Amino acid sequence: MTEEKIKELTIKANDIRESIIEMLVEARSGHTAGPLGMADIFTLFYFHILKHDPKNPTLEDRDRVVLSNGHICPVLYATMAHAGYFPIEELKTLRKFGTRLQGHPHREYMPWLENSSGPLGSGLSQAVGMALADKIDKKDKDRFIYCFMSDGEMDEGNTWEAIMLAGKHRLRNLIVVVDRNNIQIEGMTEDVMPLEPFHDKWRSFNWHVIEVGGHDFRSLNEVVEEAQDIAEKPTVIIAHTIPGKGVKEFERNYKWHAYDPDNTKAKEDYKMALDELRTLGGKIKSEGK
Repeated sequence: MTEEKIKELTIKANDIRESIIEMLVEARSGHTAGPLGMADIFTLFYFHILKHDPKNPTLEDRDRVVLSNGHICPVLYATMAHAGYFPIEELKTLRKFGTRLQGHPHREYMPWLENSSGPLGSGLSQAVGMALADKIDKKDKDRFIYCFMSDGEMDEGNTWEAIMLAGKHRLRNLIVVVDRNNIQIEGMTEDVMPLEPFHDKWRSFNWHVIEVGGHDFRSLNEVVEEAQDIAEKPTVIIAHTIPGKGVKEFERNYKWHAYDPDNTKAKEDYKMALDELRTLGGKIKSEGK
């Protein structure tokens, strides 16, 4: 990956973060920390890794993106809009009555989505079903099934059933990316329901396991390429991210899990966040970093 490409992705990720904040301010509800933290990963996938075509979203051999933790959909919507799936202006309709941009993704309204999501822990089962179908149809070498998950939803038993099934069937085209940001709505994951030793648990279920920093485009790209080369088992990428990434006030603070319209400072805080992101974006573009 060239330095020029990294700069391009960095600028795009910052633009997507700006769109996320603008959406939340307009909606006065929605989730903050997770979408900001996953902006780099979504940018890398939609602008560098995925086999997809926004002008032909039902492309037969397209890669599939399954979002399990649907509450971080502002980053999915913003990234897809910037990629050309629908107008960026539509992002301002997030969570409004009659909108296609529901608080959790819904295929009935946006058929180019691969899944509807809401109940945490269900997305991996959906992705396993897709990967298993590809294996039965002998299409598992034609595309990849990518499932994005949160670490907090690893508390759900359904997740571990899916992990076990995928390991049994050695679903080589299934690649999971876990947002290991260490927070969930009630606090830190290790306080609410400890996950460690997280790496060893996945490996014990016959998965190839990779850990990586979730904001380093070059490293992220390298581990995805590694995952694509694994031929005998599914792969999980444990991406260590910073919740609220890009806004110092929000970073690593579980209280910014979601927008709180009853917080009298919320509007001021989000204006500050938008100013910070716009300043950073201008700095990136001018300095070429």
